[in-house]
Order: sequence, then C-alpha cells, then structure tokens
Amino acid sequence: MIDKAAWSQRWERIALYLTFGSAVAVFFSIAVCHTLLALSVVALLVSGARLRFPPVKAPLAIFFALTVVSLLLSTDPAAGRPQIRKFFVFLVLLTVSSAIVRLSAVRGVVVAWFGAAALSAVWSLVQFAGKVGQARQAGMRFYDYYVSTRITGFMSHWMTFSGEMMVALLLLAALLFFSPKARRYWWAWTSCGALIAVALVLAFTRSMWIATAVSILYLTWFWKRWLVLAVPVVLACGLLVSPASVQTRALSMLHPNKNIDSNQHRIVCWRTGWEMIKAHPWFGVGPEHVGMELERYLPADIHPPLPKGWYGHLHNIYLHYAAERGVPAMLALMWMLGKMLLDFLRRLSKLPPGASDARFMLHGGVAVILATLVSGLFEVNLGDSEYLYLFLASMALVYNASEPETTAAQ
Repeated sequence: MIDKAAWSQRWERIALYLTFGSAVAVFFSIAVCHTLLALSVVALLVSGARLRFPPVKAPLAIFFALTVVSLLLSTDPAAGRPQIRKFFVFLVLLTVSSAIVRLSAVRGVVVAWFGAAALSAVWSLVQFAGKVGQARQAGMRFYDYYVSTRITGFMSHWMTFSGEMMVALLLLAALLFFSPKARRYWWAWTSCGALIAVALVLAFTRSMWIATAVSILYLTWFWKRWLVLAVPVVLACGLLVSPASVQTRALSMLHPNKNIDSNQHRIVCWRTGWEMIKAHPWFGVGPEHVGMELERYLPADIHPPLPKGWYGHLHNIYLHYAAERGVPAMLALMWMLGKMLLDFLRRLSKLPPGASDARFMLHGGVAVILATLVSGLFEVNLGDSEYLYLFLASMALVYNASEPETTAAQ
C-alpha cells in the first residue's frame, strides 16, 4: 500500500526544491530557470497539494484573452507566437504561491537572491575592467566605446542585468530597514548591497537609476522620514565623486551625446507608438508586430535614416502594450499591477507596529512595483522574460509572506 500522505509530502518537498532552484537560477540562466519551472509545475500536480494563486486572476485572464485576440487580428499571426509562449512565465505565480508557503522558505529565497545578485555583480565588475582595457586597445574614449557594449553579469543584456540588480537592491534595502533579523548579519547585507549598487551604477542604465532612486525615497520615507532630505544630497555627492564616464552618462539625460545616447530614438519610438494607438486603439497592431510595422506608422515629419537605437519595441510599457495589443490590454496589465500595489498597501496598514518580515516584504514589494512602473516609462521591462519572472516571483512571495496565517506564525 502506498502511503498517500507520505507520497504527497515527498512531492511537495520536491516541488519546493524545484521552485527554489528555478527562482535562484533566473540570475544565471533563463533556460535552467524555465526547465525547473516546468518541473515544479509537474511536481505540484503529482503531489496533489492545494494550488494557490495570487488574487490577480481576473486582470491576468483579460490580458491573456486580449493578447490572443490581438494576435488573431494581426497581419501575420505566426510572427506573434513568441508572446503566447511567454504566458508560460506567468506559471511562476502558481508555483511560488503553492510551494514557497512558509515564511522561512520565503526568506530563504530572498536571501538566495541577494547572494546570486552579488555574484553576478562581482562578475560584472570583472567585465567592466575588461571593457576599460578593450577601449584603450581600440584607442577610443571609454564612454564612446562602452555605451554600446556594457556589462551584463550572467545575463545577455545590460538592461536585463540592471533590472535584476534593481530588484535585489530594493528588497535588500527593505530588509535592512524593516526586518528584525537584519542586525544579525548586517555586514553581509551591506556588503552585498554595496556590490549590487556599484554594478547597477556601472551598467549605465539611466531608467533603472531613476526608478531605484524613486523607490529608495519611498523606503526611506517609511523607515526614517527625516532622512528623505538626505537622499538627494547623498546622490549628488556620489555623482560628484564618481568617474567622469558616470557623470557624462547622468548628464546625458538632459544633454545627450548624438548617436551615442538613446534619447532621440526613444522619442521616435514614442511618437510612432502613438500613431499606432490612434490607428488601432482596441487591439493594436499585434504581438511582435511593433518592429515589423514601425516604418508604416512613422510621423510625417520623421524620415530615415532614423537615430541610432533599437526599434524592436517602443521603450515604454504603456505605449508599447497599447500599440501592440490595444489600450484595453494595457489597462488590464495596469489593473494587475495596481491591484498588487493596493493589496500590499492595505496589508501594510493592518500590520502591528514594529519591524517584521511581513513588513519588510510588503515594503519591498511596493518598492519593486514603483520601480517597475517608473522604469517602464523608458523601457519595456515586463517584456523581458528574466525581469518578468523575477518580478512575478517577488510579488507571489510578498503575498505569501503577508498572509495572516503566515505572519501570525513568524
């Protein structure tokens, strides 16, 4: 006779390990991450455990449905299939919600993220040193050489790498500010934070710099409100003592270097996206069709050759999803993010005073959402599988950490 209880417990434990491994692997390999994600779904189904899902089913279902409709109405449905396959990434909401249910396990995943991010940061610093040498060998000014070939850590692109560093840094700051256990290994947390912060700065991703600063201000406001005034001063001092190339990158937000910085090509993308939205407000031009259709929708006063940059998407999640899948689909996505934000703020208001892991996770979750919304003004961050996975996993962890039965048992 098979002991059903023992069978179920064994497979629940396997699902936990696979989900944990998948969550950590996102910092190293998306292929390994997705493989473990698929296996964790299988393990959960075999275990017979109660399946859980964050309370965002309605907006997510509408977003999926409108994406499918947009695909079917597009000029080339086959071209948009990668976006349908990307629905798979959203299974992380199911696996993390169902397998990482204990507060100790939630804390373990987040701590593992700090270690993984720090390792990726260390490797990125090695890459940075190599870039300096390569620029010298090429006889080029470092800034001119580096902007198009930046550090990536274990990822394939600096934007993905920067997004992961940003999420890890914000959760780590929330831990230091609001967790009762932060003092025990403060030296380890601050060391990881310093490595991650330096790597984020050297990645030269201005959108992530702005988003991180906004979310750090939020965390500081709820930690020690009087320190909020000091944050801009610290940032300004940091900029003054930073290398010349970092200063040049920061100033490029207002005074871009022509054909090096991406300001002008983003403006072209945004204006073209608006033309797409006006022409197809309900269902967009179709998933994966923005880059294919871009020349058709260029404003009348814009002519090739276009400013140097990437034109495969619109560098703004609000414009991109509205142009690609229609305004209703974009609003459904914003509904999901807004619901998460309001849920976390409501749960924060119900917590008893004092530091707690629930408070640290909830504030960290709010900070990550704010950073995603801000950086999304300049980049299609949620279109990146690695960033999307990490964002969704962190949201599911926050929901689990703040459940009443979990917080009562911490």
